[in-house]
Amino acid sequence: MGPELEGRFDENDDGDGIVRVAGDARQRFYDARGYGYPLEGNEIALAPVEAAHLLYRGDLEAVYDGSGRSEDGSGGAGSESGAERLDFRSFVAREPGDAFGVRFLVYADLRSRGFYLSPAREPWIGETLDCDFAVFPRGKGPTDGDVEYPLRVVGERTDISAAVLEEGVLAVVDEESEITYFEVDRREVSGTSERSLPTGVEADLLADRVVVWEPPLELYERTFYGQPLEGREYDEPTLQCSLVEAAHLADRGAIDLEADVVLERGREVEGERFDRRLAVYQTLRERGVVPKTGYKFGADFRTYADVASVDDLGHSELLIRVLPASHVFEPRDLALDVRLAHGVRKTMVFALVDDGDVVEWWSLERLTP
Repeated sequence: MGPELEGRFDENDDGDGIVRVAGDARQRFYDARGYGYPLEGNEIALAPVEAAHLLYRGDLEAVYDGSGRSEDGSGGAGSESGAERLDFRSFVAREPGDAFGVRFLVYADLRSRGFYLSPAREPWIGETLDCDFAVFPRGKGPTDGDVEYPLRVVGERTDISAAVLEEGVLAVVDEESEITYFEVDRREVSGTSERSLPTGVEADLLADRVVVWEPPLELYERTFYGQPLEGREYDEPTLQCSLVEAAHLADRGAIDLEADVVLERGREVEGERFDRRLAVYQTLRERGVVPKTGYKFGADFRTYADVASVDDLGHSELLIRVLPASHVFEPRDLALDVRLAHGVRKTMVFALVDDGDVVEWWSLERLTP
């Protein structure tokens, strides 16, 4: 270990706070351990969260702040021409805003797991990403040009707009400072299930469902529409279909009900939510995926990608929740959805709908870095 090092709080060209460290800082912190970015000679610049971590570990002795921003607002005196001398506790206390604390916790956690990570912007990395940190593969750092995943950090009470979802990892810090990591991905939903349909089968519209009389056996057994009225003991099933199934079948001419009539009934029963669910249902069917109710899992649909026969039906793969594109998530709800899906060995997918069109599919899964 070399001599004790101290840093000096400063502002970079963008007006953001950085901590400058000289001496042999480049060799000790940047070259060997991926902290900061190099300045002239052996001097480096650290983001406040990096400086806090080095203070916490005892690798930095102190940081001097000459900006006059002390904890009590009075400025301070230190050995560098009146600058305030900050140890870890006072440095963390002076950092403004609500996000610094949760970002530090995640930064320290990933460092303890053997990851190098940097602020996700220039000049720490070669480009600016729409997140908080760029996390590098184990054994690699910012000079290797390889990002394992972009990372966004929020507290458990910070709402997340669906409009700003990005591929990468979401770290949620709860009120007891425990961290949950979620992997966020765009999802391509497709399958190979049968899509052929009959024409003009007799059907009756009831209060909140449709009965399809004397359908061809394949409508249930091969394409998995409805549930047999007779239960499992049937020769030629009479099918009970949900309104969303029936609206799709009527729109395709498979049953002898007017599509507008079924659609209007669906809106009476469910309100505007029905149109969103129908848009997702039809998109899934067009892509060769069979959607069935996800009610018992707390979702809109569970899905089967490769249905050849209901007699040889495997487990459903996805749970799908249908939401407007303007939806705002609460992290607690995300945790509940993902935990439930994981518990039944499925993946949670959010289908975002705007003006009747499915605009995006997002999957969320628990991640252990």
